[in-house]
Amino acid sequence: MGVHIQNKIRLALGSVKDHASIGKAMIYNHHDRKAFSDIEIAVLRATGHDNGPIGDKYMHEILFLVSNSPGSIPFLAERISRRLCKTRHRLVALKTLSLIHRLLRGGNRCFEQQLRSAHVSGHLQMSTNSFRKCSDPWSSFLRSYAAYLEERVGWAINQAGKLEPVMFNGLEFGCYEEKSVDMVFRKLPKCQAFIDRVLDCSPRDIVPVADSLAQAALVNTLKESFQVYIMLCDGIEILINMFFDLTRPARALACDILKRASRQSKELHDLYETCKRVMENKNLEYPNVQIITMDHVLALEQCSSFMSTSTSTTPPPLSDCLTTLGKESKKEGNGDNGSSSSQFSCTMETKISKVWVVFEEDDGELQVPMAMDIV
Repeated sequence: MGVHIQNKIRLALGSVKDHASIGKAMIYNHHDRKAFSDIEIAVLRATGHDNGPIGDKYMHEILFLVSNSPGSIPFLAERISRRLCKTRHRLVALKTLSLIHRLLRGGNRCFEQQLRSAHVSGHLQMSTNSFRKCSDPWSSFLRSYAAYLEERVGWAINQAGKLEPVMFNGLEFGCYEEKSVDMVFRKLPKCQAFIDRVLDCSPRDIVPVADSLAQAALVNTLKESFQVYIMLCDGIEILINMFFDLTRPARALACDILKRASRQSKELHDLYETCKRVMENKNLEYPNVQIITMDHVLALEQCSSFMSTSTSTTPPPLSDCLTTLGKESKKEGNGDNGSSSSQFSCTMETKISKVWVVFEEDDGELQVPMAMDIV
């Protein structure tokens, strides 16, 4: 009963603060800056202290005001950042972060690009310093969600409606096919960084997950992770197909990527299984996460090392390794990975030659014939 009364008091005080902030914004509603004032009011209303989700009307209002006010996106970013930085209320902080997420998902490509530029220039900041010293599940989720959005700003929605990383000019690899190298050495690390931020948002406690706003934030995060995971799988397949065409340093980098993918595949599988149990939204189409065991990666790394030290120009017979690496290698609920390594081991067979070789010394004396072992 006491907790219920305290929540009502906090809600009432928060409502008073919202009205005061909106009233202050209306006072400065001069004709020359009316559009900016309306944007600020819309942000305050969208991120109010009430328990409800962000209303679609506020989203539409913000997008409409920005589209009709050139140069207003830096102002919008500053108002959102200020709202997030000043609040000590967890619900308002989560609403503000959710607003950023929805703006990244709901605007057009030009709007997304300008919002991304506002983040690069420092106008849009996702600081959760007010909750840094708190160790409760709510504060932990807020920090993880903010870190996810920091990574999410570096991704854009393409014309097909899919997420793709915003890539900048990098090193050129003239000796390899450009598309494959771009996927492996530029997009794959971006995908893995994205997946790490998703893993940090794992529901650690039923308290934040039980909230409808936290559920909505998790749903959008999970949906985006599904797309990035599919991109990650495509990149891993390309990486394996081109592995033995790479130089030795590039193969070492590829092995590091595969080791990271091995860890992520297990953790992502566990995250999805947890979300299936605790999330209210049962209509999410979770992908089938194929776990890459570390035995597979170490076997491939060993074969790469053999190629580097071998004087033969013919690579070892690794067709089995290439066709099965990265595929699902253990059944549901079975944690035994010991048998999988045998599929990827490089077997060498020793044969005894029947040819006798005669060695002669300089003095012409005939030496004892010896049989040569050929490996």
